[in-house]
Amino acid sequence: METIAPYKEIIVEVKSHGGDAFKRCFQCGLCDSVCPWNRVTTFSMRKLVREATFGLTDIESEDMWRCTTCGRCPQQCPRDVKQIESGVALRRIATEYGVFPHSVLPIKSIRGSLVGSGNPLNEERGKRADWAKGLNVPEFTEDMDILYFPDCYACYDPRMKRVAVATAKVLQKAGVNFGILGEKEVCCGESIRKAGDEEVFRRLAKENIKAFVDAGVKKILVSSPHCYHTFKNEYPEFMVNFEIVHISQFLAELIRDGKLTLSGEFAKKLTWHDPCYLGRHNGIYAEPREVLQAVPGAEFTELPEHHANSLCCGGGGGRIWMETVKGERFCDLRIDQAVGVGAEVLVTACPYCITNFEDSRVTMGFDEKIEVKEISEVIAEVI
Repeated sequence: METIAPYKEIIVEVKSHGGDAFKRCFQCGLCDSVCPWNRVTTFSMRKLVREATFGLTDIESEDMWRCTTCGRCPQQCPRDVKQIESGVALRRIATEYGVFPHSVLPIKSIRGSLVGSGNPLNEERGKRADWAKGLNVPEFTEDMDILYFPDCYACYDPRMKRVAVATAKVLQKAGVNFGILGEKEVCCGESIRKAGDEEVFRRLAKENIKAFVDAGVKKILVSSPHCYHTFKNEYPEFMVNFEIVHISQFLAELIRDGKLTLSGEFAKKLTWHDPCYLGRHNGIYAEPREVLQAVPGAEFTELPEHHANSLCCGGGGGRIWMETVKGERFCDLRIDQAVGVGAEVLVTACPYCITNFEDSRVTMGFDEKIEVKEISEVIAEVI
């Protein structure tokens, strides 16, 4: 195996980029035993860690880009190797050297879109609030209680726009005093950071923080668990603290407080998929189930792997933008599980999960057998 520099230099590079925890690994292999990649192919996080420890990292390898940052291996690791942070450190090195294997090349154009347009979808920044046309959603002002921050997919993607619309309608029905910032906001930056581009992440974060502070924002409601995680756990690195609430938490609160009356009927069998960044990374498990179990007429059932053992959809860690060949998509396994428990609707609350599941149910020929819905879409149907 060739290295890009003498081994000592690689070790220094890994350490300087935040991967020093690699050296704690004593090769027990528990990370490999729970990694979802080993459900569809052969992959070894343990091998990546070992190579980095001894300065043998091959930055041209696709393996270092496979991690979806799902959080399964850090749960199991007895030595706190910090696989996610350490893996991102390797990606930072590759990014600085400009080395991207074929399946990862889309990251280069994503970076350009984030820098130029503030979103990864190469859409016009001025159209960020177009999803709200005709809904009487106001621009956020300081006297409002909540800023609703729809993620980039909910602002631009035709399928995900329906999530933003449903959320706005539910908030209006509950009498919530909220607004949006539209083109003043940009991508939260979570995925590009996990893909190793710290510079772009910091640029996006600073721009959002300035917009939030200038507008007098104190409480932010998000649809995406990735936005939730970033605003709550990573933006405080910039010495700011906003109150962050995920839509599943807020819906549970509105129903509990009697501000939302669920009067319609949703007579279908539902199941819930725990997104990695909502569940494992942030411990939000109870509220979405509380919401779905309050839906009149719905029958709730659990998937085989749920709560902390939930199966990743495959979209985290920047993988949503990378090429994943047929036969290696975790989302196909998840759709199989949902159909297997007899669910008519697979409900979740993450733009990457929804995008991947929608693709899978069509390519697998299950488009007539199961629907994929975001939790706000379900509630919007019964208020």
